[in-house]
Amino acid sequence: MKYKKDTSEKILQSAFEEFEEKGYNGARMQAIADKAGINKALLHYYYKSKDALFQLIIQKAINLFLPNLAKSFNESIDFFTGLEDFIYAYIDFLIQHPRIPGFITREINNNPERILNLFKASGLDIKPLTQKIRKAVNDGLIDDISPEQLIVNVISLSVFPFVSKPIITGIVLNNDKEAYQQFMETRKKEVSRFIIKAIKK
Repeated sequence: MKYKKDTSEKILQSAFEEFEEKGYNGARMQAIADKAGINKALLHYYYKSKDALFQLIIQKAINLFLPNLAKSFNESIDFFTGLEDFIYAYIDFLIQHPRIPGFITREINNNPERILNLFKASGLDIKPLTQKIRKAVNDGLIDDISPEQLIVNVISLSVFPFVSKPIITGIVLNNDKEAYQQFMETRKKEVSRFIIKAIKK
């Protein structure tokens, strides 16, 4: 049983890397099998088709990408501390998984309906987050901004440096890859400060 579990986990990790790097169209089942250290027949024993495996990987990416991050905001008592925690957690996650934003963006462009359905199926619920933002507006803590606009602002400011990494590294940072890592570490503080300054009464 342990063998089956270990093999399945290896396949999922290998598939995640392959799809994340190449997208659905570029990914190959043989490459996934090679990365997992198994033959293609064994891969098909666990996962019958490339599409079935891809659905599972997209779901995994979505679950990593959003729900746990909302939790860090919702559990905080102070609104601004919660917002800062949310931004820090979000960018920390993206630093650990820098290809996920590009991966999801690419698949949205390729097949928006499929990605939308998978997001809905993930059980993601942003209502607690929007309610907390509306309460902060009603309590006079922040300017009158729609929760949707604030959420999109945070996501955009956090995600863009990862999607545009070649431009930021090549032009803004003069091809200094180490400087990019430092840039992303300080990005957490800068995005938090920028957002809070923009909305705080």
